[in-house]
Amino acid sequence: MTGVQIRLAEIIEALSKALDMTEGQPEGHCIRCCYIGMHVGREIGLDDVQLHDLYYTLLLKDLGCSSNAARICELYLADDLNFKRDFKLVDGSLTQVLRFVISHTGMQSGLAERFRSILNILQNGGELSTELIQTRCQRGAEIARQMRFSEGIAQGILGLDEHWNGGGKPNGLAGDYIPLFSRIALLAQVIDIFHVSGGRKSALTEIKKRKGDWFDPSLVKAFIRVSENDVFWDALSSSDVEAIVLASEPGQHAIMADDDYLDDIAAGFAKVIDAKSPYTSGHSDRVALFTDLIAEEMGIGFEARRLLKRAALLHDIGKLGVSNSVLDKPGKLDDDEWLKMKRHAEFSEQILSTIGAFSEAALIGGAHHERLDGKGYPRGLTADNIPMEVRIVSTADVFDALTADRPYRAAMPIAKALAILWEDAGNSHDPICIEALQRALARVELGDSKTRSFSVPVQTTPQVA
Repeated sequence: MTGVQIRLAEIIEALSKALDMTEGQPEGHCIRCCYIGMHVGREIGLDDVQLHDLYYTLLLKDLGCSSNAARICELYLADDLNFKRDFKLVDGSLTQVLRFVISHTGMQSGLAERFRSILNILQNGGELSTELIQTRCQRGAEIARQMRFSEGIAQGILGLDEHWNGGGKPNGLAGDYIPLFSRIALLAQVIDIFHVSGGRKSALTEIKKRKGDWFDPSLVKAFIRVSENDVFWDALSSSDVEAIVLASEPGQHAIMADDDYLDDIAAGFAKVIDAKSPYTSGHSDRVALFTDLIAEEMGIGFEARRLLKRAALLHDIGKLGVSNSVLDKPGKLDDDEWLKMKRHAEFSEQILSTIGAFSEAALIGGAHHERLDGKGYPRGLTADNIPMEVRIVSTADVFDALTADRPYRAAMPIAKALAILWEDAGNSHDPICIEALQRALARVELGDSKTRSFSVPVQTTPQVA
């Protein structure tokens, strides 16, 4: 087991940008919330231990955000990214909520279908809203714990949507019963959203309007004191805000951690990724498993396999930036939808490339849909430019996609999935990887009598350019 010098804040800052995508927010939303919330925390005199936990609560406040995306699409017949972005501008008043529901439900659907959806929401709105928020908050807290963050941080994420007057969700907590970190995070979130959309005056007007209803009055007063300094606003709007937040991490700035820690972070974010769609539940874990089976069969050493598994867990992180109206569409994607779908590889590389510890994951995330014959995306790379690591994860990815349920078809038997991989071997996927996968699956089956049997003829390995 090797120890590596990592900067936890650097990793979490970068990964928080994936959460911004899922919430339909401009890049850096969680980072700016961290900047805002930490100023409030210092203004009210939190100690270093409290500030440390507040720091990570703010960066990870949306950790469970992907878990309700599919349900939003289903209920509102809407693009979840635009829906979430616009809903954050609603103050919760009945008039604004009604206007939002009518203007955002089923706009691309037939009149009858749209009417039924609106009626369902109006009749069951409170129950549906609680369901969506409860799913999001509970999942976020669970993932925070998996990533080794404190219970204080988990509770801060769990209580994000509670309101000072008891009118929030999911538990209707009020006043000081709401975790302090949750109160600060919600305040910071609204400040950033209204500052980005309407400027300083808009942000201040909104928090004053919601003081005593949504927000702890003492925290609003603390922020108003902070806001009187022009330097605060200049930094918030500058391109340096990410560096400022990174430099302001409370306590120890560099953390010595073994590879197990990075594995836990990758596994935690894999849960965020796979929660985006009911059709991808467990996908990242299974791709990591198949990747490891292939790599082991090919004689790749433990440390290299570990890096591959980590990359496999994170290869689809860019899907957090794709609407579920595209991801879960049961029919064929149109040209515009297909372009949106293809961007997930670009997003994966973009997010992961800023994290030194995940540099290999960035390469694989950006190239896992490339083909040996140059007909893949996003760059149309040919065999000479596709490393074996990418070929391994790509094979594992497609194999899992074929053997799992999808919105447009049922899961295939293992034998049929392998046969499909062999049909295009040498053009799409590397036959060396397919053969290794087939041998590994046969070996696993022979070692476990409970494994569903399959029979696939041995293929002749074609030449690869």
